[in-house]
Amino acid sequence: MGTEQILMLVLLVVALVFFSIEILAVDVTALLILALLILFGLIKPEEAFQTFGSETVVVIAGLFVLTRALLKTGVIEGIGAALQKSLGKKVKWVMRMMLAVIAGVSGFVSNTATAAVFLPFMLSLTRRLNLNPSKTLMPLAFASILGGTITVIGTSTNLVVSGILPKFEQPSFGFFELAWIGVPMTLFGLLYLWFVAPRLLPERSTDIGTNYQLRDYLADLTLPEGHNFHQKTLKETQLGEVYQLWVLAVRRGDKVIQAPGADFIVLSGDTLLLEGSSANLIRVKSALGLITKAEDQIAPAQLKLVELLIMPRSPLLGRTLKEYGFREKYGCTVLGFHRLQKTVIAPVAKTRFQIGDVLLVQGTPEQTERLKSSFVLIDDVSEAVREHRKAPLAVLGFLFPIVMGATGLMPFSSAILLSVVMMLIFRVVSPEESYSTIEWPVLALIAAMLAFGMAFQETGTAKAVAGYMADWVKPLGPYGILAAFYILTVILTQPMSNQAAALVVLPLAIGVANELGYNPRTFAVAITVAASNSFITPLEPASLLVFGPGRYKFLDFIKVGMPLTVLAFVLGMLIIPWKWPF
Repeated sequence: MGTEQILMLVLLVVALVFFSIEILAVDVTALLILALLILFGLIKPEEAFQTFGSETVVVIAGLFVLTRALLKTGVIEGIGAALQKSLGKKVKWVMRMMLAVIAGVSGFVSNTATAAVFLPFMLSLTRRLNLNPSKTLMPLAFASILGGTITVIGTSTNLVVSGILPKFEQPSFGFFELAWIGVPMTLFGLLYLWFVAPRLLPERSTDIGTNYQLRDYLADLTLPEGHNFHQKTLKETQLGEVYQLWVLAVRRGDKVIQAPGADFIVLSGDTLLLEGSSANLIRVKSALGLITKAEDQIAPAQLKLVELLIMPRSPLLGRTLKEYGFREKYGCTVLGFHRLQKTVIAPVAKTRFQIGDVLLVQGTPEQTERLKSSFVLIDDVSEAVREHRKAPLAVLGFLFPIVMGATGLMPFSSAILLSVVMMLIFRVVSPEESYSTIEWPVLALIAAMLAFGMAFQETGTAKAVAGYMADWVKPLGPYGILAAFYILTVILTQPMSNQAAALVVLPLAIGVANELGYNPRTFAVAITVAASNSFITPLEPASLLVFGPGRYKFLDFIKVGMPLTVLAFVLGMLIIPWKWPF
């Protein structure tokens, strides 16, 4: 081996170690490797930086924006709500169909985004159906991961491998090419999640709604004169069934009715003390026209929604909003508050706040900015405000590139760019939202590792290593070699990011395939599928989202995820060589 090839192998080892133990953030590690490639002359600067403007990076950035449009307009939430409403309280079928919907959505939306959107809804559904979240949340994450293998845009890993294939003289994946393996894996995976996983999932006692990272708030909302809820029972309002909000009390004049029953009749002017998530409170406020006592006539697009934490020495500590003059000082409206231990049912305006209380505050960007001088703002949840009127535009914008790419009428990247521009022109998302919603660390990681793969190929390192590996693995035969690379990718995917694992193994696998005269595409598909299906540890982003709320332990993922990983492996070994022969 020459000096360049030895340097490339050293950098490969450094990347593997840094990605695994995360001394630095993965994107910082990737950029460090890129800088060293340029420093050692292993790649020309112009070649290194051209990957940042590659078609793959542009497509992934565009998908982030289009996904944000679907989230902002409540399209994905609406799918889940419609399904739950149609099935009522058929517990098993509600959960099974919900997992199927999640897998289907994940085929076209990032699996992480899908899991993040459905997590609050699944928590509310779990609570309403009196289920344990430890029995429902891991299947949610696994269903979103499975669905990501159906299309080329289901995960960024699929897109990254597809984008780098031309470097190895292979055409990029067709839009539904991976569906040959993705659909069977998803179907068999769902059967596993429906019938086997429930027996393996732990039963953990939790207090839903108090200890979860996803906070439930208490909020006062009033029925204005002439509201269509007038003289309806609480059951008829469907606040619980459709909006997952619980009515804890009703104030009518000076009278307070605590814990009203389903047959309680509400009237215009009644103030309902509701408990629920910030997203559902905002959803019901905008969709049904319920108002706060101090409602402002401000356009929703001009409002921000923030969470404000009551800390020691906070000016609100031990005082009510009125005593402090909160609205007069800041001009903001407190929509609700969250308290870990709810001991009283009282109007928000008359509540004396304690350390640890979280207030849900609405106001203009200028008003919420002024809050920072006196309070700790822990989150900006403005994305909870859904603009349902623009949902058709968001759906159209998302479907357009899919149809164009699948039919070949327009390059997928061009259709993505056109859709993003239309979302900006029609203000479905703002330019500021577009830039903030793009996960720049992911793009930096992908661009840098694409450059690394290019250098690995052009320096002859991939060919040299493949030559050595071919001698070792040749006795295994094509199936044995394919299985070995599949298992290696699964192992590397546990400590590393999916994209990094795929980009590290891909050049080696294709090199060995070429050396031994096998079809490189067979190995490319296997590595893509192996990298996308990570079930053994909670380190996959979709799994990390449910780790805390489900009260899971690390071993829970091994117990439930290992059989699913083996199932995916067996299906892969059967289907991939059949559809993409050696």
